[in-house]
Amino acid sequence: MIDPKASPKLIFEQHNPAPKTPSLDLPQLDVPEIAIDSDLLADDLLNLPEVGQLDVVRHYTALAKRNFSVDANFYPLGSCTMKFNPSINEAAASMEGFTGVHPLQDDDDAQGMLKMLHETQTWLAEIAGLDQVSLQPAAGAHGEFTALKVIRAYFNDPKGGNAPQRRKVLAPDTAHGTNPASCAMCGAGVISVPSTQDGYVDMDALREMVDGETAAMMITNPNTAGLFDGQIGEIAKILHDAGALLYLDGANMNAIVGVARPGDFGVDIMHYNTHKTFSTPHGCGGPGSGPIAVKDFLAPYLPVPQVVQNDDKTYSLKSNLPKSIGKVRSFFGQVGVLLRCWTYIAAAGPDGIRNIGETAVLNANYLAACMEDRFAMPYFSKAEKKYCAHEFITVPKDLLAKGVTLIDIAKRMIDYGIHPPTMHWPVHDCLMIEPTETESKATLDHFIKVMDTIADGIEEDAAFVKAAPYHACIDRLDEVAAARSPVLTAS
Repeated sequence: MIDPKASPKLIFEQHNPAPKTPSLDLPQLDVPEIAIDSDLLADDLLNLPEVGQLDVVRHYTALAKRNFSVDANFYPLGSCTMKFNPSINEAAASMEGFTGVHPLQDDDDAQGMLKMLHETQTWLAEIAGLDQVSLQPAAGAHGEFTALKVIRAYFNDPKGGNAPQRRKVLAPDTAHGTNPASCAMCGAGVISVPSTQDGYVDMDALREMVDGETAAMMITNPNTAGLFDGQIGEIAKILHDAGALLYLDGANMNAIVGVARPGDFGVDIMHYNTHKTFSTPHGCGGPGSGPIAVKDFLAPYLPVPQVVQNDDKTYSLKSNLPKSIGKVRSFFGQVGVLLRCWTYIAAAGPDGIRNIGETAVLNANYLAACMEDRFAMPYFSKAEKKYCAHEFITVPKDLLAKGVTLIDIAKRMIDYGIHPPTMHWPVHDCLMIEPTETESKATLDHFIKVMDTIADGIEEDAAFVKAAPYHACIDRLDEVAAARSPVLTAS
């Protein structure tokens, strides 16, 4: 009997030297054939499997179907913002005129690419309400690190901030974990600012913490509880009056893009996560992009090179910036990702950009309002008109009291083809749910029905839910044992 959940055979296990359609058709050799030095050759041939082309295609297609992906599944992963990447972005990034550009090509021969990068800088600065942008950072956390290096350079400059003693950074207790990590990498001490029961910055505590050694405050607004902190203007004033700067972690910029500009509410410097706001590929250890935007007084410290427009309307890379912190990335950063960012902004236009923020907020509030009766929410209340921004958290205490855990709920969601949300952050026993602006109302309604069905299942038979998933390709794993006692093999 064949187990339908059995793992597919490895490609090596499908080796079959019988006659078949070739898996790979190599083009005819168009250069002179040269003998390879025998000292460079291995004693044995590579142990590669012989598999027909159709079998190879089916093998990797079957593996792909075992994965969750934004293209195939609803992915409400709060804070991570797993939105759909439009195919037009990929088509633009695949154009030969862009893919064929060499990073060492002369500026004169790369005008199209440089124009695209300059326009991206200009657009990001306008959207942020700030003056200058660097496209160098390769991810959001890298943008944090780069921004902190810029802040340090500013305060170390006798003709700039002239306050080298400012080496403390404040961060709310709901901050992303990368915030204190970036500070530590830059040699800055991190002080946690508490939040009130309503999820906002405790202003009295903030006033007591800011002093002559404070360099900046890193704040995410909207914050990780999915709330826009309307005190942001006062927060900026407290810091500026003390000679410190306000840094915005732009991870949740997708909630306010086109609606509010950070520079207008007092931000001095910020970073973008282009995958979260402008629908580029999510990093996942691969290519990402985390541009930083700054006010003019911080621009001299930006990384090099910078794309500039010359008097004759041509573009070039400028590296002669004496106060620059230097290079933070080889060549010019992730231009393929930035091209996708350009395409998304260009396709949306000003009205479309505003629609992104408005729809992200609308979708989140629609879900929260429909789920509130079954999934308790500490910061959302339709009756009290307490609304969220782009995401919300639920702490379903009544359901958990039935004997299930968040893991049980998450595993049951897999049975319905939905990727589980973020769990246990920023508060314990919470689910953080973010639908993004790219999902349809039909998808949102389906999600609401799934969550109601799971809640019904918990109340009727909690033991059944605790054994989920039932329809996944593998059963539940012992995640604690896997983390503490990994079994690693290599062939």
